[in-house]
Amino acid sequence: MTPHPAQPAIVLVRPQMGENIGAAARAMWNFGLDRMRVVAPRDGWPNPQAVAMASGAGRLLDEARPFGDLRGAIEDCHFTFATTARPRGMTKPVYTPQAAMEEARDRIARGERVGFIFGPERAGLENDDIAQASAIVSVPVNPDFPSLNLAQCVLLCAYEWRLATEEATPVSEGLVGTDRASAEDVARLVDHYEERLDQAGFFYPETKSDTMKRTFRNMWSRLPLTTADVHILHGVMRQMVRWKERGED
Repeated sequence: MTPHPAQPAIVLVRPQMGENIGAAARAMWNFGLDRMRVVAPRDGWPNPQAVAMASGAGRLLDEARPFGDLRGAIEDCHFTFATTARPRGMTKPVYTPQAAMEEARDRIARGERVGFIFGPERAGLENDDIAQASAIVSVPVNPDFPSLNLAQCVLLCAYEWRLATEEATPVSEGLVGTDRASAEDVARLVDHYEERLDQAGFFYPETKSDTMKRTFRNMWSRLPLTTADVHILHGVMRQMVRWKERGED
């Protein structure tokens, strides 16, 4: 496992279930994060349930740094974000996960150490925990059901870290074993269909024939056809003509 050269620390404060710690580790490694710090876990450390749940990300748990309190876990950090879904009545900047990870990226690039603090499953971080953080991360969740599972919250933030630090293609075609059909490929296909449909009397009445053909060609030109699609559609029309001719014999 190759660690990211510069990344934030993920700090789990008083996590209650080993399974959630393991799921958080897995979520971290999905998006290239591997620096976990565990503060006063309820069931002690190391935790067999966490290892079982990590499913391929067990090394993060092996290398996780345990701490007795939050102060010790973040003492080397220059800037920390506390995750919470509830208003806390504290004067602190509040970031969305996207904005927080962009801020973390920029600070890390300047040589700072950054930490993201996540609270225990039952009620999240306490006010005394949040008071130690530099800023708050608040996820824009449904106000009628704002509670996020610990691992889900880690996953969401880790995903935003990946987007902030790795160039991702928003849309890719995913062509498998084929290429996009050229304009000439599509034009020949339209000629084939138009010829056969004309023979079948489709473009009727004659006074509307030109408009119908224009609409027909426009429809084909809008379709994102591949060369494989074009070959299949030619074959469909040829088979339909053969079937009709056999029926007339």
